[in-house]
Amino acid sequence: MSKKIFTEKEIKLLSSNKYVKSVSSKGITYTDEMKHLFIAEKEKGKFAREIFEECGFDADILGMERIHSASKRWQKAFKENGISGLRDTRAGNSGRPRENELTLEEKNARLAAQINLLKAENELLKKIRFAERGMRKLVLLPCQKYVLIRSVIEKYQLKDMVSYLCEIAGVSRSGYYSYFSAKSQEQRKRKDAEDEKVKEIILKAFNFKNRKKGARQIKMTLEGQFNVVYNLKRIRRIMKKYNIKCPIRKANPYRRMMKATQEHRVVPNLLNRQFKQDTPGKVLLTDITYLFYGKGQKAYLSTIKDGSTNEILAYNVSDRMTIDLATDTLLKLKKNRNFKKAKDALIHSDQGVHYTHPDFQKSVKKLGLRQSMSRRGNCWDNAPQESFFGHFKDEAYIKPCENLEELKREIKQYMTYYNLYRYQWNLKKMTPVQYRDHLLKTA
Repeated sequence: MSKKIFTEKEIKLLSSNKYVKSVSSKGITYTDEMKHLFIAEKEKGKFAREIFEECGFDADILGMERIHSASKRWQKAFKENGISGLRDTRAGNSGRPRENELTLEEKNARLAAQINLLKAENELLKKIRFAERGMRKLVLLPCQKYVLIRSVIEKYQLKDMVSYLCEIAGVSRSGYYSYFSAKSQEQRKRKDAEDEKVKEIILKAFNFKNRKKGARQIKMTLEGQFNVVYNLKRIRRIMKKYNIKCPIRKANPYRRMMKATQEHRVVPNLLNRQFKQDTPGKVLLTDITYLFYGKGQKAYLSTIKDGSTNEILAYNVSDRMTIDLATDTLLKLKKNRNFKKAKDALIHSDQGVHYTHPDFQKSVKKLGLRQSMSRRGNCWDNAPQESFFGHFKDEAYIKPCENLEELKREIKQYMTYYNLYRYQWNLKKMTPVQYRDHLLKTA
């Protein structure tokens, strides 16, 4: 258990989360819904921290030790006992035992119903297509859960399981029956008919002058051009219901940071694609790529490549995309005894935030190197480096690695193979190290 003590403010904040059953200064109890959601997302390859943050938790408040502990505990319980292992049985075990214990058939029926509901929920979420990548996980509304419960009951003939399914879905039994009553269905039809009329009016404002608009612009246009007054909540509800979307330009967080600091600086393209200059240590190419391994885990690889010999002079692997990923690669280049800097040597990269960062540019100057950058959005200006990443991902055994340490070992073995044993047609059928020695002898 984590030794982190929650403050009164943190306890109040955590208590407001719908996935928290109870919380004290030393511990926190999560709902069964949270555990089910965690297992479902974990099987998709997501990280524990990512799942907790999508559920509205602050990882800094919980502490990574508590998050990892919960992750291990729930995964172990699910592996040993399935969905039933995730249930909080502390309340059920207190006091006198049940007078009528469930039979084995009843237990199996309940477990099957629970699994079928979870499968149905996951199936529905898989069918949803998000407009933008990286969108936060969609939380099912009670009405959607009612439909799921009914579909499971009809598919698997579980009419006597309504109360149980409503309980594990986190909705009320009375709400379920009310939702499917004749009166409620008639009210929904009447409301849908009204919403259709409102939608047509909103679309007039949305497409006014053939310029698409957001909710606030629609509200102002309705009032100014059509003398119609709707509040923003109603407009946004209708837009969401009928998938009326206004295309907006998403802010680039890196660019926003650069503008805020006014320290990041882009330098000219001094290399101009003159990659092969037949002088080892004169043209250095660097970049960062993503590596997906194991069950959806992600790491980052930063390399520095000699443009003349194709030799990988330095590399760095990390599970975080920080400025240290690039600066530590420079430090490893400095420690490489086989690297001999040529006259007027330069290091070339794209315009990524790592390479415009003042810390990276200071490190470049300390090494006595000039700095060059590709033109914006032009991958061909650093083509040899991109080519290496392509070959690397085809030839290295990245996917089977189960953790970061295995990944680092595989990358180390591949770099040794690439530099010393991988012959290349364009290097006069030599390996990078052989071609480097060849150039030095003929210089």
